[in-house]
Amino acid sequence: MSETWTFICSNEELLPGEMKTGFDEVTGAPIVVFNLDGELYALEDQCTHEEFELSSGELDADEGSIECILHGARFDVRDGRALCAPAYTAVPKFPVKREHGGIWSRDDRD
Repeated sequence: MSETWTFICSNEELLPGEMKTGFDEVTGAPIVVFNLDGELYALEDQCTHEEFELSSGELDADEGSIECILHGARFDVRDGRALCAPAYTAVPKFPVKREHGGIWSRDDRD
């Protein structure tokens, strides 16, 4: 588990309906942060179906979901739950915060 927050981007770089990626400075876990109407959500940037980066997929900001381009698995960006096959396991959700003009996240898994 990482106690160290990782800088993802400045507040101005992540507008509503957009996403930005980074890597946890301690664990190396890939992180994708989403802005849904000003609310921030962070998930591990990896599909649980076939370990492919979610950030290369399509974000549906109205639905609040991301679709993996590999096989079409969709996940709720607010809580990481799988919305359809072929994925059945949720994507880990990470904490995210705004601080010092930036957006920060970290891998808080044990």
